[in-house]
Amino acid sequence: MTLDKMRNIGIMAHIDAGKTTTTERILYYTKKIHKIGEIDDGQATMDWMAQEQERGITICSAATTTQWKGYQINIIDTPGHVDFTAEVERSLRVLDGVVAVICAVDGVQPQTETVWKQADDFNVPRICFMNKMDRLGADFFASIEDVHTKFGSETVALQIPIGQGTDFEGVIDLLDMKEIRWDAESEGEKFTVTDIDPSRMEEAKTWREKLIDQVASNDDALAEIYLEGGDISTEQLKKAIRSETISRAIVPCVMGSARRNQGVQPLIDAVVDYLPCPTEVPAAKGLHVKKDKEENVEVPCDVSKQALGLVFKIQYDREMGSLCYVRMYSGKIAAGTQIYNVSKRKRERVNRILRMHADKSEPLNELCAGDIAVFVGLKLAQTGDSIGSEGYPVLLEEPVFPQPVISVSLESESMSERDKMNETLEILSKEDPTFTYHDDAETGQLIISGMGELHLDVLVTRMKDDFGVQCRVGNPQVTYREAVTSKADASDTFDRVLGGKQQTAGLTIHVEPCETGEGNKFAFGCRHSEIPEEIVAAIESGLKSSLDSGIKYGYPCTDTSVTVTDIQYDELTSTTFAFEACAAQVFDKACSAATPELLEPVMNVDISCPKEFVGDAMSQVTARGGMIMGQDSKSSGEIVHAQAPMAKMFGFSTNLRSATQGRASFSMEFSHFQVKAGGLGNAY
Repeated sequence: MTLDKMRNIGIMAHIDAGKTTTTERILYYTKKIHKIGEIDDGQATMDWMAQEQERGITICSAATTTQWKGYQINIIDTPGHVDFTAEVERSLRVLDGVVAVICAVDGVQPQTETVWKQADDFNVPRICFMNKMDRLGADFFASIEDVHTKFGSETVALQIPIGQGTDFEGVIDLLDMKEIRWDAESEGEKFTVTDIDPSRMEEAKTWREKLIDQVASNDDALAEIYLEGGDISTEQLKKAIRSETISRAIVPCVMGSARRNQGVQPLIDAVVDYLPCPTEVPAAKGLHVKKDKEENVEVPCDVSKQALGLVFKIQYDREMGSLCYVRMYSGKIAAGTQIYNVSKRKRERVNRILRMHADKSEPLNELCAGDIAVFVGLKLAQTGDSIGSEGYPVLLEEPVFPQPVISVSLESESMSERDKMNETLEILSKEDPTFTYHDDAETGQLIISGMGELHLDVLVTRMKDDFGVQCRVGNPQVTYREAVTSKADASDTFDRVLGGKQQTAGLTIHVEPCETGEGNKFAFGCRHSEIPEEIVAAIESGLKSSLDSGIKYGYPCTDTSVTVTDIQYDELTSTTFAFEACAAQVFDKACSAATPELLEPVMNVDISCPKEFVGDAMSQVTARGGMIMGQDSKSSGEIVHAQAPMAKMFGFSTNLRSATQGRASFSMEFSHFQVKAGGLGNAY
């Protein structure tokens, strides 16, 4: 399969906009599956996990590969619920294009904004599929205007609807100027293409004119033909739409009703016609790690170059162990060969390479640049690791994950279960970077942390059902953070005789606060090429574990920058142990002098409710110390945007339902950490 015939795409949207349903239809019409599975029946192919079928939501991004008109399409169906935002983040990191599924009734919803911003961060070109066109209140034109207004994107309609809502019959294709209707008997597999009805011709011509105008305004050659009154062919138009979609100048929009099997084939055509192949996106950026220096490099997608790939997801399989999802950026890796894990600086063997289809698979001999597949046999690999060869040690940019904001305590039913529980937690935290666990030094309890109540509920249920771990779960608690609020420098030495051998180390570091939301930063601000690698690794390990252990209260640090400014190394007496211990000492000294503060998580809260209950919904938020940030009007009701401290939001759904007669719903996601008033005094 040549690279120009390959597409790596993701399906992203707000929860319940119809991502998985759309993916199911794509697989059915491309002959990948022979029966359409419905989410409502728990039969969706991509929602293969037991909990996904029970809850009717997507929890982990599932990968599959299918063929359409001679093209290979690698599809990743991502979750829509905010608690699983890391799944979306790491998928977007490796995708070349995205299909944004938007509900034609509700338009742009809160989680759509989150995933759209994530796609912007990774510069991913996208097309929009306006779904649920058959639902009462569906409005294609209002939906594309909503995308244009909210994101400032130049939305281009490639189709217009024949009827909307319950009157939706089909679409008018503005490129071929034909009407398309789907046959219900064949589950939408067959469709009829007819000439445009004279009664709709005027509207179709108006919208085609608008389409040409929008596309020509970004293309000089087309603009010249257009201004001179010449004819622009469909092929010229398609070519221009493709280049402008890839450069993110426009967002093409198509429509349909995935549930009613309408509009999916033109969507697959649009994926092939307008989204980029692996060689059409900018080259991946990486850091070439040489012995004495590091330099930024670009990694072009080329099979003949040195091998380099990124592990973007890990999934545990009972029989095969860790399944590492890898996107190859350069070169190729064959099954049964040794590879070099650049991030861990260790060698590993790839036992097998598999092409995945949700939870089924087929073996591959090799994985080439531009493609996505699963490696079996890697023991050390973690999400974000770069793998390749020692001759080309390049670290690709790792995905950045949001920090956990909610915790619960976990107790095993018996001492014998404790080891089993720890093994399971290690597997789950390796799979999911936003899930962490640690032992509380003061209470001795095991604390697990995640992105929300649903996130932790899903993980605990998996522990019980999939791994057979019997455990008791405590009440949810907020995960706090610590950070320095001023600059400070500190020096410290370590000099002890241990086991009859003198061990020495000396360090000077500088700490300062980062911008809110930047996370922690670590760097060497002094020359360290003459110092052994293991000593440098020990300093880094000591300071990073200190950042995880906190300053004053034992909570992990955030938005804190640590720079090593001087290293006192003696080749006769300095050891890795001494430097690790010295790093912990000097960290405490510097941070204590830099005015440390306790931070609490603040959440973005979006409440959807009928107009008459807006006042009640707002008062529920303000009563919990929240701030109202704004309000939008939609055909389905009002949306109130607010921010509130996580600690005050437990039990909010019950109170909100009571105040609005059960007619309001809300979604909540992490926004930022802010200084907690009164320190830990009122944290519990």
